[in-house]
Parts: sequence; C-alpha cells; structure tokens
Amino acid sequence: MPTPRSRPAAAVVLAAVLAAVSLGPAATPASAATVPVGAGSYSDTRPPGTTGPTTNTGAPVTPKVTEDAKDKPVPTNDWWSSLAFQRYDDNPYSTPMYGHPLTYQAVSGGLEVGYPTSPTVVGEGRQYEYAHKADLTLGLSGLNSPYTKADDWSDWTVTPYWSDGDRTLRTTIGHGMPFVYAEGEGGDARVTTAGTPEVFADDGNVLGITVAGHHYALFAPTGSDWNVSGTDLTAGLGDKDYFSVAVLPSTDALETYRKYAFSFVTGSQVDWNSSDGTVGATYELTTEAKEGTERGTLQALYRHQWMHTTDALTPYTYVSPRGTMKVREGNSFTTSQKAAPVLPGLPKNDAVGTDRLRGYLAEVADSSDPFSGASDTYWTGKALGKLAQLVPLADQIGETATRDKLVGLLQGRLEEWFTAGGASEFSYDTDWKTLTGYPASYGSDSELNDHHFHYGYYVYAAAIVAQYDAEWAADSAWGGMVKTLIRDTANPSRTDDAFPFLRGFDVYAGHSWASGHQGFAAGNNQESSSESTNLSAALVLWGSATGDSDLRDLGSYLLATEGEAIAQYWFDADEEVFPGDFGHDTVGMVWGSGGAYSTWWTANPEEIHGINVLPVTAGGSLHLGGHKDAIRRNIAELERENGGPAEEWRDILWEFESLADPGAAKAKWDAGHAGYTPEAGESKAHTYHWLTTLDAIGAPDPSVTADHPTAAVFTKDGTRTYAAHNHGSTPVTVTFSDGHELTVPARSTATGTG
Repeated sequence: MPTPRSRPAAAVVLAAVLAAVSLGPAATPASAATVPVGAGSYSDTRPPGTTGPTTNTGAPVTPKVTEDAKDKPVPTNDWWSSLAFQRYDDNPYSTPMYGHPLTYQAVSGGLEVGYPTSPTVVGEGRQYEYAHKADLTLGLSGLNSPYTKADDWSDWTVTPYWSDGDRTLRTTIGHGMPFVYAEGEGGDARVTTAGTPEVFADDGNVLGITVAGHHYALFAPTGSDWNVSGTDLTAGLGDKDYFSVAVLPSTDALETYRKYAFSFVTGSQVDWNSSDGTVGATYELTTEAKEGTERGTLQALYRHQWMHTTDALTPYTYVSPRGTMKVREGNSFTTSQKAAPVLPGLPKNDAVGTDRLRGYLAEVADSSDPFSGASDTYWTGKALGKLAQLVPLADQIGETATRDKLVGLLQGRLEEWFTAGGASEFSYDTDWKTLTGYPASYGSDSELNDHHFHYGYYVYAAAIVAQYDAEWAADSAWGGMVKTLIRDTANPSRTDDAFPFLRGFDVYAGHSWASGHQGFAAGNNQESSSESTNLSAALVLWGSATGDSDLRDLGSYLLATEGEAIAQYWFDADEEVFPGDFGHDTVGMVWGSGGAYSTWWTANPEEIHGINVLPVTAGGSLHLGGHKDAIRRNIAELERENGGPAEEWRDILWEFESLADPGAAKAKWDAGHAGYTPEAGESKAHTYHWLTTLDAIGAPDPSVTADHPTAAVFTKDGTRTYAAHNHGSTPVTVTFSDGHELTVPARSTATGTG
C-alpha cells in the first residue's frame, strides 16, 4: 500500500495586508522578496526552480476574469472554478459545473444546462454519478465566443461572461437556483434543445417545454414571443437585454415560477452566529426586478439545510446527488443546529496508566527525528499534528519536561516555515492572491490544491502552542503568520483584497472542495473531509486560545455545517442519499456529480474508510460520534471489503470505531497493539490514551451541548462525563443543555459526572 497521496484539492494564499475581522495589523507589501509579518515573514516571489499555477501542459496561467473582476480575489477551490482557472489549453470555457439541481458547462455558443435525475453506477460499482448532460444550451443567436470568463461572483453564485465582438452574454447561476438569469446584447435570445422539445405551454413570452423528460420554462421580456423551429427556440429582446430559463419540478409549477421569472438574483450571502451551544446561519439572495415589482425568488435547499430549518417549504422538490432538495419560496432561510464538541485533548482519566503513557510519549519526543524526514507542506503538517496531540497528554500526567520539549519542537518547525529565505517558506502569488508553501506537494502549487488540508495542521499546532505560550502567539510574534494562513484558507472577510472569502469552503454545499481548478467532468471533489474539519477545529482552538471570538465562532460554524454534510454525503448516515444500487455505505470522495468508493492513490479499503477519519483529534473528530449506526455500518463494510479487520491503518480505524463502540475498539487494541506501525500522523501514545479514555468514560454524546465553545459530553452505561477546557485567565462555569454545571479553573480542563 503506497503511503503518499495525490489528490486534486485545496489552494492557499498569503498577503502582506493583515486586514479585517481581527486578523491582525496591516503590513504593506515591500518591493523586496521578503514581507515581514510580526516575527515572521513570507516571500513575494517564488523560490528558484519552483512553479505556480499552470495548465495541464505546465504553461503558467492567470485568472480568466473580465476587466470588471480583475481586482477581486478569485475564489479557487469552488464548484465553478474552471471558469476562472483554465486547466486545459484547449478549453477556454469550463468543465462541467454542478450547481444542483442544475448542471452547467460553458461552450462557445453559451451555457449548457442539464438536470440529471437518473444516477449511474460506474467504475466496477465504485462510483455513482448524476453526470452532466445538456438538455439545452442558452445563448444568443449567432454567439460564437472564443472564451468564457468569470465576470462576478458571490457566496454561492457566479456570473459567466461571453463575447465574440458583436454579441455579449452574461448569465447568473448558483447552488440551489432553479433559474438561469441571462443578460445579452447583439442578438435574439436563443435556446437550443438536445432533442425536439414537447411544448406544454405557449403564452407568448412564456414557453413551457419538456426535454429528455425534464420540464423547463423560458421567459422572454413582456411583448416578446418565442418561436419554435425544431430544436431552435428564439425570442427577440426588443429594447430589453434580459431573459431567463427555469427547470420546473412539474408542469403545474409553471405559474409559481412565472411569478419570479424577472426577479433576477444579483448576489448571495451567508451570515452565521454561534452561542450557547447553537450554531445559526442565514442564507440570503439579493435580487433586482427586471419587470414589475416582484423581488422574491425560489431556492432549493440541500438535505443538510432543510433538516435544520423551521422555515416554511413548498411541496416542490428536486433530485440531486445529495438526495432530495426542497424548495423554499423567499429570498432567505435560516438554519440552526447543535455546535460540535471540541476539546484540546480527551480529558484525564485514571484508566490511563501513567508509566505506560510516559513510555509511549518518550518514543516520540525522544526520537532522533520526530518529524520523520518531512519536508513538504503536507507531510510536515502531518508531523506537526502528531506532536500537537501529545502536548495535552504529557501535561495531564505532569510530564512538564516532555510537554515543553514537544511545544519547543512545534515552535521550531513552525518558525522555520514562517520565515522566508530558508529551505521551507511561504510565498504569495499576486495574480491568484494565494499563499503557497514550498516545498509544495500534491498540486498545492501548480493546481492550488489542498491548502485547507495542509495548513489546517499548522493552525492546529499553533493553537496548541498558544495554549501554553501566549506570547509566542501574539500578532507581533508568530500569530501574524498563523492568521495569514487562516486568511488564505478560511478568510471570513469579503472586503479583503488580498485573499478570497472562505477560499475552499462552499457555504451552500456545506463542505469544502479540494481542487483549485475544478477541472473534471465530474466537477470538483473532496476526499479527506476530516482534514477539512481539522482546520475548522483548529480555528475554534486558536480563537479560544488567543481571545479571537470571531475566528472561534467561524470555526464553530464551519465545523457544525461540514460535520452534518459529512454525515449525510460521505457516510449516508440516514441512508437517504446514496442510490439504492450503489452498494456501499461510505464514499472516500464526494464529487460534484456524486461520490466514489475510492481514493486518489489506492483502492485499499482501509484507506478508503480511513481517509475521512484522520487525523483523529478531540477537536475535529468527536462530532462523528453523533451517528453511531453509520460508524458501525462503515466498520462492517471495511472488514467485508478488507477480508478481515484493519491492519495497515488499524490505529485510525480503532479510534473511529471507538466513537460508537469504545469497548470493541479497546479490545482490538489490547489484542493487536504490540506489533503494528502507527499511521504517519498517529502515535501509540495518542492511540492508547484515546482508546483507554473512551473505554472508561464512553463514546461522545453530541446530543448534549454546552454554552462554552470547548466542551464535550461522553456517556457510558447511562452515566455522563462532562468535560470542558477553559483557555481564559479566570474560572468559568459551563452549563450544559441538560442542566449540568461544571466549574472550570483558569487554563485547564475539568470533568464531572452525572
């Protein structure tokens, strides 16, 4: 089984301006190659011999955007990124883009639109997909553009742009939008269907058609008339420049959809809040009335959204790769869900043998190379994560010398990366407005992949350091560089001109995307969802340790949202998403078009199941315990596919099983701990502590939350163990949702039972 991984995912950016949302003081870019940030620095030019973003043939590439958008940071790692990142020399338009319920692909004549409703299972049963297939192409008569560019974008919408010199077309598309809104000049509105359409309604400027079993409504300006000639449908725009197309859930929905045909969406925005154990969010569209006064619209909610809203929904639904989408009539909706449990480490428990744990800790801390030869961003991150998990454990048993040694190792390696000019450094790309670490890995440079995966480990390690050394984490010391990495991967600001808003996290889809360019027929993808939640948990811990409530609450929002998306779309927790003939209980990768029981580098079942578990941490993993039956199905499938229990990644999968059945997992450790090699981001110290602790106090119980961001509850045989960590300098009393109270001294973890 190969250890290295090669998957298309995240990108990262760093800037000289540390602005907005408590992300630090401003620093003006220097003309020299080094830009100081507190005690650290990054370069404004790539190290010699390295590469930046390229096409698939290695040619340098810059963002493919219009003049109006040239100064806006491009949100790479999105569902539509191929519009702006031309990965293929021969495709200046886009690859298929999966908005849901509609799919899209830009071509020379305009925008292909499809609505895939019948999944296919391919790849010898390993992948299901609702692949893009054009039902129609929306454009202008005669349009033959040599390119498509991104003209504008917001939190989950984008506006592609075409021009051939005589005609220009702009369309606005987005997640959950049944409408495509078009603005064109120089030609009639034109819709070309993939087959001869069946007309079910014809009312001058409103035309209802059925193509490939899917129902569409076409809306031209009042006074226009659609002309149907075979597969060619045209309407004059007169002195207007707009028209729209909608996919209908049924033909009798036409009148409802007609009401909103000219209420054009102009933007989208999410706002979140986190307090008292609850994470709330509001998703809102802005609109412009092209005709009349109607400013409302229709939105289709994903499963992870409608499960957590009390807002009224219509009877209308759509099919999608994420299960049923439900339609809301209105410009906004709100969601509310429980905050995910987060701790710096599992709490101290007498079942953990002090001498035994001390010995396991020494194996790592006293190793001749605690970083295992890591040199690039990903494998350095893995090593940082491994060491960071051990710091609270050493502290628990009074091993202050080991604790301080581990903290020193983390500080030393982070400072190496946070200082430009050495063998490792971060470099800012002014074209793509991203920060890339060199040596890079897995396309984090040429494809802007996986920045959230890689950098999440750095932020997590920094958060553990900050817990024990506040001066090190100050903006004037090394905290400024930590915040710059955060701005590249999870920037909460929409006005920061150096980094895009939440680069890889798709607020409407509910999870992150890994590929920087999205250049695949199946859309974008994400494999290791757990490395994405590792970053979210790191934000909670960093914000808590440094007193940055904005970053802390952002982390809570991201973790709760993606945690539900993972449960539904990676693990099919409610068995309502995967097609019935797929035959798997989990996927290693989620694609825009569906999901795959696979990884980028191996078909080994252990890694297919384990890649969405690692790294196992008390910050980013406890939320998985909210769906224990899904974990049991997952482990059972692993052992069927594997021909027996896990061997190579046994520690990761033991820890995963312990979130549902701690006793069974601990029994596997007892029987097999002597003769295995830990996974690269794991250690026997952490695995022993994890399995022994959960066996003693029980699996996590996310049904009980706390009014404090770093708290968790565990249940065994009807007895709950409450744990909370206080990063502050004065004691706090934490109240749990079942009424239990726990007083937590300053800078410590406390536990209680009830």
